Amino acid sequence: MMIVDLIDGDDFRHRLVALGVRIPEGSCPETCARMALRRHRDVGVPGLREQVQEWMQHTDMMLPSVRQAIERFLLPGLR
Repeated sequence: MMIVDLIDGDDFRHRLVALGVRIPEGSCPETCARMALRRHRDVGVPGLREQVQEWMQHTDMMLPSVRQAIERFLLPGLR
């Protein structure tokens, strides 16, 4: 039996926090993505673009709410 580690809202938030984005505990994926994009536009977030690219290579391993937040806010905002 294979166990897959899904990227959920907490994982998403923790990875953004590790990049230097301050996000309140318990924030939903949409809020996390919006806050990360705002921070990136204001001062830049080194590694954000690369992290988003990595996530998009593993969309089958993320919850739909995380994928939708990335697609709705981060992908268009980082172009």
